[in-house]
Amino acid sequence: METKPHILVVDDDREIRDLVGRFLGQHGLRVTTAADGREMRKALGDWAIDLVVLDLMLPGEDGLTLCRNLRAKSGIPIVMLTAMGEETDRIVGLEMGADDYLAKPFNPRELLARIKAVMRRGCERPAGASVSSGEQEKGRRRVAFAGWLLDLDSREFLSPDGLRVELSGGEFELLAAFVEHPNRVLSRDQLLDIARGREAQPFDRAIDVQVSRLRRKIEDDPKVPQMVKTVRNGGYMFTPEVIQLKEDG
Repeated sequence: METKPHILVVDDDREIRDLVGRFLGQHGLRVTTAADGREMRKALGDWAIDLVVLDLMLPGEDGLTLCRNLRAKSGIPIVMLTAMGEETDRIVGLEMGADDYLAKPFNPRELLARIKAVMRRGCERPAGASVSSGEQEKGRRRVAFAGWLLDLDSREFLSPDGLRVELSGGEFELLAAFVEHPNRVLSRDQLLDIARGREAQPFDRAIDVQVSRLRRKIEDDPKVPQMVKTVRNGGYMFTPEVIQLKEDG
C-alpha cells in the first residue's frame, strides 16, 4: 500500500516540473505533475493528493484563481510559487488560501523544507506538540466555543448549525493556538511560534492574513470582530469561553 506523501506540482515550465519531480521523488515523496488548471483538476480527481505546489503564473487560469477555487472546496495544503517575489504577490497568495510561499528561482532543497514544514504542521498536532499538558489524556481532544466545535485530532470544524467548515492548514493552526490560549493577548511573534514554528520562516504579515481569513469564517461581521479582537500595539485576543469536551473511556 502506498504510504509516501503524494505531492502535486503544477507549473507550465516542463523543466521545472521534471526537476522538482525528480528531486522530491529522490527524497521519499510521490510526485504527480500538471501543466495547467485542467491537468491539475484531473490529478486531484484521480489521486489522493497530500499537498499542492502551485505556480502563480499559469496559462489560462492563473495560480491565484486555482488556489482560491481549491481552497473553497478542500483543506489540502498549498505552497505557492511565483517568479516575481513581491510582497503584494505573496500576501495575495496567502489571502487566497496558500499555506506558504516561495519565490523563483528557488533551491529545490528549500522547497522540500517548506513542503515538510507545512505537512509537519498538519501531522504533528495530533501528537500534542503545542497542546497544554492538561489535554494529553487519551481520547479525542475537542473544544467548543460560541456554538462552534473544533476537533483538534481529526481537524474537523463544525459551525453552530452543524455544518462542516473547511480550514486551510494555516487557519487550523491559528484557531488551535487561539482556543488553547483564550482571553490572553498573543503577539504576532507568539502566534507564529505557537501556530507555525520558526523553522517555517513565515512572512511578517502572514498572521494578519490568516486572522483576516479566519474572521471571515467565524465572525458575524468580520469588519467588527467580536471573537478575535485586535489589541492595539499588542496583537490579538480570542475572547469566547472555550469549553474542553471530554469523552468517556
